[in-house]
Amino acid sequence: MTTMNKQQNKMSEKFLLETLDRIARNPFGYDVLYVSISKLKPKNRHPEFVKVLARLFDSVVGSARGQFFVLSNGDFVILAKNITSDVVDEAVKKLRQGLSSDPIIHSHDGSAFARVISFPEGFASFYEYIEKRILMPEESLGAFDYKRPIEAKEVDDVTETLDVADISDIVKRQSVLRVLGGGRFKVLFQEFFVAVKDLSLNFDPNLDLVANRWLFMYLSQTLDKKVLSALPVAELQKWPEYISLNLNLSSVFSREFVDFAKNFLRGERKLIVEVKLMDVFNNLPLYFEAKEILHRGGNKLLIDEVDTAALKMLNIKRLEPDLVKIFYEPLLEYDLENENLRKCISDVGRENVILAKCADEKSLKWGVHYGITAFQGPFMDNLEVAMMRTKCSNGKNCSVQECLKRRRLLLGRFRDECVRKDILEDLL
Repeated sequence: MTTMNKQQNKMSEKFLLETLDRIARNPFGYDVLYVSISKLKPKNRHPEFVKVLARLFDSVVGSARGQFFVLSNGDFVILAKNITSDVVDEAVKKLRQGLSSDPIIHSHDGSAFARVISFPEGFASFYEYIEKRILMPEESLGAFDYKRPIEAKEVDDVTETLDVADISDIVKRQSVLRVLGGGRFKVLFQEFFVAVKDLSLNFDPNLDLVANRWLFMYLSQTLDKKVLSALPVAELQKWPEYISLNLNLSSVFSREFVDFAKNFLRGERKLIVEVKLMDVFNNLPLYFEAKEILHRGGNKLLIDEVDTAALKMLNIKRLEPDLVKIFYEPLLEYDLENENLRKCISDVGRENVILAKCADEKSLKWGVHYGITAFQGPFMDNLEVAMMRTKCSNGKNCSVQECLKRRRLLLGRFRDECVRKDILEDLL
């Protein structure tokens, strides 16, 4: 694939993400037909031949009134409503005639090559995949592999496995940085979390743990207890004044939390509990009770996963959270003159608002434009590591990605390979 084609297809990925953003509130009924061109043998990926393959799927686009996208790895994506299996089968049948020598066409009746991902079940994982395609180097990503949603009958088995698993080596941390001006930052607090992709390694790799929000909330109650028990074994010498944990409201009342507060939150160390907005509105009395308990111990409560629409529609100020975390979305780049949004941020307190999922400088500038001074996300991680590496005389022997990975880890062999842990743990 030529450089020009890759650039064009990167634009196609961004347009696809924008399209997904538009349907995110109501993805029901939409399907994606994902065609793994990148899995074909090299001789079958010649640009002119791929054009012929694309025409074979015209019938899918036309019959379903869909939109056609080509990803930067050459894979096809057709987004439409109610893509029928008959239409897909017909297209794959035509492909077999032209690609009879390619083994991918004959595996699993062609489903490894062309398959349908139905929304809303597959929306979150597919959106995350496209988002990563835009943000990450091409060589670090392959074709999209759809995972099936966890079923209710499987929850008990997953919970039992999680209950006995040692997750201390997959608990990670990510800083929230306060912009001080003049190119200076400071660590406001650090969030400690378990990435679902890491957690999934303990289970069936084809199982999507988060596709069913309600079942995952049930599982996360067990996960909360595991995270609370994992932090005390961390091999960190420098702890920030505040650490944050994503917890269910009910976990604040658990025996594990009481033990954690008594044994770990000692001295000057304080906790910020991050609770999801949905969890808050599911049980408002529990929210206020949990906040009171936290304040009694000198700790704080943060409302997590707030989008700008929710911030404007809901009077979050009445909930009186200590902090609110807004998730940045690409389309916000064009929303710069929203006085209603500016007022909402001001009502909560600009110093109490954190803009998360900051992937580039545009997101940082957008937040600063609305008076936000605290940020979290890949862009901030890179800034933090860049500042850290300027202080490290051994930096030339490590890559940026190695430094970033080691800084996130709390223990383990890979982290131990760092010869300057004092700088690795620097809080700026």
